[in-house]
Amino acid sequence: MKILIVGGTGNISSETARALLEKGHDVTLLTRGTTAVEPPFGHLRADRYDPLAYGAALKNFKADCVVNFLGFTPVECRLDHELFRGKIGQYIFISSATVYRKPHTRLPITEDSPLGNPYSEYAQNKLECEEFLRSVQGPDFPVTVVRPSHTFGRAWIPSPLAGSDYTVAARILTGRPIIVHDSGQSLWTLTACSDFARGLAALAGNAAALGETFHITSDQPLTWNCIYQEIGLALGRQAAIEYIPSPFLAEVYPAARAKLLGDKAEHGVFDNRKIKSFAPEFECVKTFRTAIRESVAWYDEDPIRKKVNPEQDRLQDDLIARWRATR
Repeated sequence: MKILIVGGTGNISSETARALLEKGHDVTLLTRGTTAVEPPFGHLRADRYDPLAYGAALKNFKADCVVNFLGFTPVECRLDHELFRGKIGQYIFISSATVYRKPHTRLPITEDSPLGNPYSEYAQNKLECEEFLRSVQGPDFPVTVVRPSHTFGRAWIPSPLAGSDYTVAARILTGRPIIVHDSGQSLWTLTACSDFARGLAALAGNAAALGETFHITSDQPLTWNCIYQEIGLALGRQAAIEYIPSPFLAEVYPAARAKLLGDKAEHGVFDNRKIKSFAPEFECVKTFRTAIRESVAWYDEDPIRKKVNPEQDRLQDDLIARWRATR
């Protein structure tokens, strides 16, 4: 099958491209060209957000399936509909598990759980994309929606606030406190990119998946305290944690409204029975303990990778100081 990935060099999409290639598909990536694309992948060079350049790059390109990792507003999805309608057998849209209503009304979360996240503009835009795609779903534009949650690769050290680079790891190793929201007891699911990729590859070309929505996550929810215990064990040093209430963080740091109240402060526990029923061969095999050790080993291979984001580092210090001042 000939597959076009819109994106393909990012955290999740690069693993997905490899998984599709391993299944024997002919895979082409559409990127701006800032990251090298090596054979055997095909490559189309265009800015996805420049409609004229994007349309020109795809003018004579034919594909059986399109996987869109770079659809963040309905504008991009409408353009894809115009370009691919009547020309492809499947359009897979990568949405987000942030679209579910917050706070959650029931657990575990299923694909039919109530939608609507009042805290996150990103989630609201993703939901608008889904609604548009549902309105045009049909034989001439068959849509499959996928909702990943917190999916991470070997270059990621997960954090509820401070991005995904080495900043938090460096703070742990030097004994400086890191922020965890509330009491650290909320449950959260972290999924290895390689596991997500195998799940998505099982949906590509799957006729039964047309018109359906799936999440693809691990079945291993952990508290944030457990997550940081595992990160500390992988690093060889216990994390010094500063517990700060989510409402306080959202008040003094507005971005925390979406990051915490609209996402990580809620229990992220998912029911994956649907994808397993459509793709019985799918199973997440990589535990967080295994995956985080792979991430730490990747950083240890080359000290140059261990870059600290000064802005995120200062943010942690500032939020901790402001919280302690209230006490």
